Amino acid sequence: MTAVLARLYWEFFQTGLFAVGGGMATLPFLKKIGESTGWYSYGDLMNMLAVSESTPGPIGINMATYVGYTVAGIPGALAATLGEVTPSIIIILLIAIFLNNFRQNIYVERAFYGLRPASAGLVGAACAGVVLEVLTGIRLSGDGLVNHARIMDGPLFLWGRIFLAALLLILTNAAPKIRDLHPAAFIAFAAAIGILFRFGGA
Repeated sequence: MTAVLARLYWEFFQTGLFAVGGGMATLPFLKKIGESTGWYSYGDLMNMLAVSESTPGPIGINMATYVGYTVAGIPGALAATLGEVTPSIIIILLIAIFLNNFRQNIYVERAFYGLRPASAGLVGAACAGVVLEVLTGIRLSGDGLVNHARIMDGPLFLWGRIFLAALLLILTNAAPKIRDLHPAAFIAFAAAIGILFRFGGA
């Protein structure tokens, strides 16, 4: 158990350190963790993402807590969550100590400017992976920078899911009264449809 907790902490420490760009940017790292450890499949990861998006709090921390709990219960949830937030705490403390030096430092400014395309790439890759996993029969797998696409048995396009995604897109953009509903209403609607038609692949 101790080895599992230590690995959870270390894996999510790396995720928290390098996933620049917010919660969605953690998905490529979480995908790699699942492939290297066997703790969960990519389909499981999509279910975790749905739950994490539907619950309060930052998605990256929610995902870490969910994965940690799935792997090793409450101790695992604590280890993964601490691993996720530790790099941010360290960086914030360092910046607070040296704030005046960082504020006008041209190298720091250029470093953050250079991180923008990396952040966009991580978020874009995560979004592409989610779309392929949820709406098609294409799965991405790979090690390192190169991913390989493979078509699963069954239909290439999952039309029921595509219809639901299109319906939610239309409702949230084209219908003013519906668009102004609380996000929880759309989460509840999508969950009900998913349960009704078993879109989760159960």
